[in-house]
Amino acid sequence: MASIGIFIFIVIHMTAGNAGFVNVHCKTENMGQYGQQSLLECAVKTSEGVTDVVIRTVSWKKEGVDDPLLVFHNGKLIKKQPGYSFAEPSWNNRNMNVSLHITDTAVDDQGVFTCMVMTDRGGETSETTLKVTAKYSKPTIISEPEKISQSTGGTLVCNSVGGYPKGQIRWFGELNEDWTGSSDMEVKETKSGLFELSSKLTLLRGSTYSKYTCAVFNTSGGKEDEATFEVPDGQDASGHSGKEPGKPSAQITKVVAPLVVIGSLIVGLLVVMVFVYVRQSRRDHQEVCTFESDAEKGGH
Repeated sequence: MASIGIFIFIVIHMTAGNAGFVNVHCKTENMGQYGQQSLLECAVKTSEGVTDVVIRTVSWKKEGVDDPLLVFHNGKLIKKQPGYSFAEPSWNNRNMNVSLHITDTAVDDQGVFTCMVMTDRGGETSETTLKVTAKYSKPTIISEPEKISQSTGGTLVCNSVGGYPKGQIRWFGELNEDWTGSSDMEVKETKSGLFELSSKLTLLRGSTYSKYTCAVFNTSGGKEDEATFEVPDGQDASGHSGKEPGKPSAQITKVVAPLVVIGSLIVGLLVVMVFVYVRQSRRDHQEVCTFESDAEKGGH
């Protein structure tokens, strides 16, 4: 009842005493970081020639909350919610800076605030808005099952927590191609109002790249952080892959195939050269034999 009486008193006096000499100018929008200090900027401006203004009443209230956050009246601070205060610790009734200081910004602090000021020359009410943000944690990636390879496939799970407002997890391949459309994202809201993001990307057997990147984006579309997961090719120490016996991995096939073709060409060329050499040797041998036979006949 006491708080209601105070507000009736304030409204009556502001309505009756506002002569247009005093204006309350508040910043339209203020940004606050979760868990940090925030400032809602408001100041009393007077008409030209008006001096020695004395503030009688200041009241800060948040839209949707019944009780005021801060009330100063007739030289005394008669109402103060924990975590809220004047921006200047040594504030007094001749200080025209009536900005509100929030010690530990929470998600619930986001919204519209009203600052009502009454002076000995009149008064006014003004509104200002606070937007709260929280940075998401660096993403972490795990695989399901724990051991996967490019030949076996599996599922990658990316998690990022502690952000606000609701963000998005996106996936990219080793060539920076976007795989987000193939993923499934889940969003959970915590008791503090922050969000937890979790996204799953299924890797198909035999069509898996060697590297995947998970990136977390805020509600404005800006990338906050990322993590990379490298998928093993499935080979053991002996060079055998985890695929079916006798079937080489895709990477080995890419390397071996051209070598086989080149080797075949070299072998074919050698066979042709040997064939030509043997044929030429036989022809030379026949010519020598014919010459010797003719020589013997001529001797007789």
